[in-house]
Amino acid sequence: MQRCPWCEGFDLYRHYHDTEWGVPLRDDRALFELLILEGAQAGLSWSTVLKKREHYRQAFDAFDPARIARYDDKKVHALLNDPGIIRNKLKISAAIINAKAYLALTRDGQTFSDFLWQFVRHKPLQNHRESPSDVPAKTPESDAMSKALQKLGFKFVGSTICYAFMQASGMVNDHLVSCHRHLPVTRLA
Repeated sequence: MQRCPWCEGFDLYRHYHDTEWGVPLRDDRALFELLILEGAQAGLSWSTVLKKREHYRQAFDAFDPARIARYDDKKVHALLNDPGIIRNKLKISAAIINAKAYLALTRDGQTFSDFLWQFVRHKPLQNHRESPSDVPAKTPESDAMSKALQKLGFKFVGSTICYAFMQASGMVNDHLVSCHRHLPVTRLA
């Protein structure tokens, strides 16, 4: 079975590739979780975050934005001392700031999903990449998403992070055409 080369190395990574990566995701809370985790990944590999994801869900109250928005100095201190997550003060602070921005956005009646999916006109972009070198680090769509999120106050949402988020959440299908998941993910659109 042929896969995108980036996921080879360990079973958890292959399982993530085969079952989650690129599958269109429209649930607000799941999208919020993914955005926070993509930000946590900045400067690291996704495999590092993936290995810690279950613990992140516990440490960050199942990524409930209302709870995260209320985190105080005591909670931040506890997170900074939690070896089960990436202990970076800026990334932890960004999660709190992003939870507040998320709540402000949804308070106006818009869903987080609708806001994010507008950057691909609410339909996954179907790419036909033949090699890893064909996959860009960012696109005009990720540039637009990044600027819009930053305007709302979100942090750790640069264009490269946004493009990785778009790939993972199925907004774009960047499975290589030789990958066994390319066609099934295309059909999910």
